[in-house]
Amino acid sequence: MSIPQSGGGPIERPEQMAEYLADGCKPAADWRIGTEHEKFGYCKDTLLPLPYDGPRSVVSVLTGLRDGFGWSPVEEGGHLIGLEKGGANISLEPGGQLELSGAPLETIHETCDEVNEHLREVKTVADAVGAGFIGLGAAPEWTHEQMPLMPKGRYKLMNDYMTKVGTMGRVMMRRTCTVQVNLDFGSEADMVKKLRVALALQPVATALFANSPFFEGQVNGHKSWRSRVWRDLDAARTGMLPFVFEDGMGFERWVDYALDVPMYFVYRDGRYIDALGQSFRDFLQGRLPALPGETPTLSDWADHLTTAFPEARIKKYIEMRGADGGPWRRLCALPAFWVGLMYDQGALDAAWDLARGWDAETREALRVAASVDGLQAVVGDIRMHDLAREAVALSEAGLKARARCGSGGMVPDETHFLNALKESVETGHVPADDLLAEYHGAWQGDLSRIYAAHSY
Repeated sequence: MSIPQSGGGPIERPEQMAEYLADGCKPAADWRIGTEHEKFGYCKDTLLPLPYDGPRSVVSVLTGLRDGFGWSPVEEGGHLIGLEKGGANISLEPGGQLELSGAPLETIHETCDEVNEHLREVKTVADAVGAGFIGLGAAPEWTHEQMPLMPKGRYKLMNDYMTKVGTMGRVMMRRTCTVQVNLDFGSEADMVKKLRVALALQPVATALFANSPFFEGQVNGHKSWRSRVWRDLDAARTGMLPFVFEDGMGFERWVDYALDVPMYFVYRDGRYIDALGQSFRDFLQGRLPALPGETPTLSDWADHLTTAFPEARIKKYIEMRGADGGPWRRLCALPAFWVGLMYDQGALDAAWDLARGWDAETREALRVAASVDGLQAVVGDIRMHDLAREAVALSEAGLKARARCGSGGMVPDETHFLNALKESVETGHVPADDLLAEYHGAWQGDLSRIYAAHSY
């Protein structure tokens, strides 16, 4: 979840909202990679979620990172709720999931170094307090009541609102984890093509990274339960966004969409003001019930953009949002997959050729099938396994064309970060398949063994 945005003055012209998005356009030389990943913390002796406070807790982990590794604290209402250092930040998801939002970096080599260093720091601190961290798309055993709600004003408002829309909102908040990558665009036309490819091929990422076949101690019938959760969260702010594929798509059309997303809050003087279900269009006219007579700033607009949760979204960059959290190798493979497709024009054009003939019903059916069957999904004459093979090959070609070397020039490009995905394409198995095999085999149905086997 995003932190409060800042630095934007009053919105005096409607065009400023589209201009805000357009300000993200950059020349290709300035394109960067921002990787985010979430993970569940738990107590090693009880295998229960970490509480917020206490000697073995979320706070003890944040404090250990602050004191031991030079991170600066981020507080809200007197509570330690995050850390920041060098363009990166560590934040808390609603159920205490720890998220690294990485700095904008030039190569996957740098991204992977960042992830590796972060996980080393977290493990050092967690081991000292008797905690562990695991990368999965959904909490395998814990109930809603066992997951503490973090002391952040945004989450309190969302928690209340989620009971009024959909059925899975509070499950998403407390009991899911993702890995995503944020990528740049060069122009409005470039943004449109990248967003279309991102949305259309997001089910491929869902299938390749599917890693949540368990929920509340049971096999749940989905390879990605996290993806299933997102399908019944809040229809006004989620989904595959058919309008993106229509003529006339651009920054202004995204503004129109975002203005129709019901508000959650307005952030003022360090606190979140309840604006649940209210209209940003009314806010522009000074008619917001939460703040009568007041009009928004660009910071308010930036905050509001973070409350739309489609499978891919734009702010001043594009976020790829369809993958389950998972093991270390896939934390590097996810940005590699999308960078290969997005940051080479030949790969991007070829990726769009893969998907351009699909209609909205096909794209949605792929999304559903990926969550249930992973690489075994079939929609009409589209076999997910074949589609994934083509997409990974295009990504590999894009990374080769980028030719960004690592290890002081010893590694010629970034293609080896796709190895985990290439293995999945070769075998037809994604992490969920391996977890199910262990559960029905060596674990003999004892799901508690997942923690020792798959923690960082």
